[in-house]
Amino acid sequence: MSTVHELLSAQGIPITALEHPAATDLPAWIALITNNNGLASKTIVYKVKGGSIKGDHYAAVVALTSTDVQASAVAKEAGAKEGRVINDDVAVKLFGVSRKDVTPFHLGGITDKTTLTVVVDSILLGLADNKPVGFRAGADTTSILVSASNLKAFFEKTEVEHKEVEFAAGAPASAAKPTAKKADKVATDKPAGGKKAPKEKAVEASSDGKELIGLTVTKEEDFSAWYQQVLTRTEMMDYYDISGCYIIRPWAYKIWKSIQRFFGDEIEENGVEDCYFPMFVSEKALNREKDHIEGFSPEVAWVTKAGQSDLAEPIAVRPTSETVMYPYYAQWIRSHRDLPLRLNQWCNVVRWEFKHPQPFLRTREFLWQEGHTAFATKEEADVEVMEILDLYRRVYEELLAVPVVPGKKSEKEKFAGGLYTTTVEGFIPTTGRAIQGATSHCLGQNFSKMFNILFENEAKERVNVWQNSWGLTTRTIGVMVMIHGDDKGLVLPPRVASVQAVVIPVGITAKTTAEERKELYAKADELAKKLHKSGLRTRSDLRENYTPGWKYNHWELKGVPVRLEIGPKDLAKGSTRAVVRHDGSTRDMKLDSLAEELPKLMEEIQAAMLAKATKERDERMVRLETWDKFVETLNARCMVIAPWCERVECEDQVKDRSARNEGEEEEEQDEKAPSMGAKTLCIPFKQPDGGVKEGQSCFACKEKAKSYTLWGRSY
Repeated sequence: MSTVHELLSAQGIPITALEHPAATDLPAWIALITNNNGLASKTIVYKVKGGSIKGDHYAAVVALTSTDVQASAVAKEAGAKEGRVINDDVAVKLFGVSRKDVTPFHLGGITDKTTLTVVVDSILLGLADNKPVGFRAGADTTSILVSASNLKAFFEKTEVEHKEVEFAAGAPASAAKPTAKKADKVATDKPAGGKKAPKEKAVEASSDGKELIGLTVTKEEDFSAWYQQVLTRTEMMDYYDISGCYIIRPWAYKIWKSIQRFFGDEIEENGVEDCYFPMFVSEKALNREKDHIEGFSPEVAWVTKAGQSDLAEPIAVRPTSETVMYPYYAQWIRSHRDLPLRLNQWCNVVRWEFKHPQPFLRTREFLWQEGHTAFATKEEADVEVMEILDLYRRVYEELLAVPVVPGKKSEKEKFAGGLYTTTVEGFIPTTGRAIQGATSHCLGQNFSKMFNILFENEAKERVNVWQNSWGLTTRTIGVMVMIHGDDKGLVLPPRVASVQAVVIPVGITAKTTAEERKELYAKADELAKKLHKSGLRTRSDLRENYTPGWKYNHWELKGVPVRLEIGPKDLAKGSTRAVVRHDGSTRDMKLDSLAEELPKLMEEIQAAMLAKATKERDERMVRLETWDKFVETLNARCMVIAPWCERVECEDQVKDRSARNEGEEEEEQDEKAPSMGAKTLCIPFKQPDGGVKEGQSCFACKEKAKSYTLWGRSY
């Protein structure tokens, strides 16, 4: 298949070629195109069906990345009822390139043009020539800029028939006017007074997303884009110039601090001490435990240079700290009097090898706590494993209002080199995917034998210690966002919200005098300070250049649990209107008892959020006894709990049998309708009906079942 440059050159279409550093994620590429005075585009190809469609038919849409494109709308233009994004195999078969590299210039290469409907955003085609459109050019390091008029010329020369459709929602403000419904959902940084920004400025603001404070996609329609927008537009995180690494901004970091305080206080009370070990580990130390390092070897990042000089030996950046810490445990532990040794460190780790980074969920560097402990007996180690696991459950359920399933990992899924692994498993209903929340491992004596961690017991015998390790990461934040967030943005549980309540002055009209305005603002600020002093994290929004409506949108987007509206009439009545973020309910609350009543409301919200999330999770946890509906249930975005034999061979077979067919289309990237096979999530400690019955068979292989096991597709 010809390159994009060759396809355009053959038709005499002028382009601007860009050579640039690798842009491995979408935001980095959009920023690169924007910095070159262009507008980034996307070309998405769907396989459509239903309606008047007979046989295989495809619909390709070409639009700006800022444009909200719905699969149903594209399918409708092709005379179909629904569409799914094609996978890489189909893209290569049709166009000769992977799906992310498909451009409008590849569409004419399809063998049977009657099987393809091309839909182009009219906003894109209407752009002036001084605002070129950016396209990928087959690699992360090359892109091209083409004017809209030249894009139309290419279609004409290659006889690619296309439909122009106005996808107004999400388009640049200079090009299309949003509908009233969309305008309510998407607020922009527009000061009070109603003055419009210059058209050119509005285009730039929309193209890079920096001025938009609302969301342009819904959680159900495009989960990946929704998640990305929620994190960036709420100022939870920002992208860094190294792929897979992200900046955690204060709005998110304060949530991590809440987790640190809770968990840190609990383990300190239980006898664990904090420490810090270096982030570097020698190759010799890393390779001492072969089974362990084999599990991490593809992810290890190595330092090989200092300045321009090669290091005598490469140094690894820790992917985890067993091999960093345990040589020193061997030095420090000599007698039973040195036990137990229970250390924890809050630090960062680096795990490099993966294709699709996702903020907070799958990052090359992340923050975590890792506990490493040593005991004289297995019984002591077993007790701690469960104590720590229950603390992890409490972090999720009591702080983040996220329900989890505690259980034990299968032999295949346990920690490399460990004796057994326990876990708390979460679930994201929108994607139908489970996610490992945190793990507490019993390492047995494997590591103590490798690192010669011996102690003299009371019988004067030299024996190996029993060890545990356990960890919780900033993944917690991503899980919380995915479960509670909605189409308006974040929804924060009160116990971890940086701001629990925001006070907004309202009721100011053209008749309001400057003195009355000043008095109202002073009362709002006074109320916020009073609540803050009582222990509630409260802020007043006294910005005069924004309307109350704009402020509502802003704080709803950021997920603040309660908004307090106070106006002249409220002051006269001695009350305030409280608006709850998670369900939109409202209530009037007396000012003189607000400091006592608002904390109660916060606890009501916390409990209601957990109850709602638990109900949604439970509705997606389906019990099956046989294989018949296993794949069908997974495809319905559910987890399955079923009797299982606990054999590794059987788990491998289940994964293979439950994977989608190689040629079947899947949703965009790996955020929706995951295509991988199912895996065991955990063997829940709470077994249905007390566990499997005598003589019960494995749902997959008919061998003797040992336990009910939770299965699903997962992150």
